[in-house]
Amino acid sequence: MTGAARRFLSGVGLLLRGIGLYVRSPGLMLLGVVPALISGALFAAAFAALVYFVDDLAALVTPFADDWPTTWRGLVRVVAGLALLGLGGLLGVLTFTAVTLVIGDPFYEKISERVEDRLGGTPGAVEVPFWASLRRSLADSLRLVAVSVLVGVPLFAAGFIPVVGQTVVPVIGAAVGGWFLALELVGAPFYRRGMGLAQRRSLLRADRPTTLGFGVAVFVCFLIPLGAVLVMPAAVAGATLLARRSLGQSIEEG
Repeated sequence: MTGAARRFLSGVGLLLRGIGLYVRSPGLMLLGVVPALISGALFAAAFAALVYFVDDLAALVTPFADDWPTTWRGLVRVVAGLALLGLGGLLGVLTFTAVTLVIGDPFYEKISERVEDRLGGTPGAVEVPFWASLRRSLADSLRLVAVSVLVGVPLFAAGFIPVVGQTVVPVIGAAVGGWFLALELVGAPFYRRGMGLAQRRSLLRADRPTTLGFGVAVFVCFLIPLGAVLVMPAAVAGATLLARRSLGQSIEEG
């Protein structure tokens, strides 16, 4: 147990080291910020368009008020307009992280590659065509999502069990979520070596406590509002360290 706990903490340490690598490198920080800036610009433009057309949309969703007196019709449509703006803002907050992560995929890939270069390069690197890499990445991601849903649904149901649902289930959920996050985040360095999901699952399973320590730490950070956007670049750097460690390669700079 002591050895497992020590390895779990070393996994947490890999995320902290990833954060250190990220914040000490202006180049990596710039790469990590770009996806959020692009996503922010898109959402700002979308919300500005909503504000511009909100009067027309309010009239569209309140056709029943067309024949009402002007005062009451105006009041109802002001309320409808405010509701539409509130809904737009809520949807923006809920989807901002997901959109930013999708936009950021090539930037995070580059962050992982630069971290490897700082650690001595990528032994056994292979040249994989972009579309082939994309297809394999999507297929692996769909498999991970499918398995996580199969595990997540029973955990969600178990959450309604008194006491157990509020104590044991969250811990299990964090462990399961952390495992799948770690599997997903180490994808880039494994792909660069021509290795797929089955191989990275096998290698990470060989040191499960370290993998769980890293994955659970990332999972907890992602629970913070906008945590995924802020932590993802550093998590990618930490995942690169985890991948190299699982492959028996150096994780020391220089």
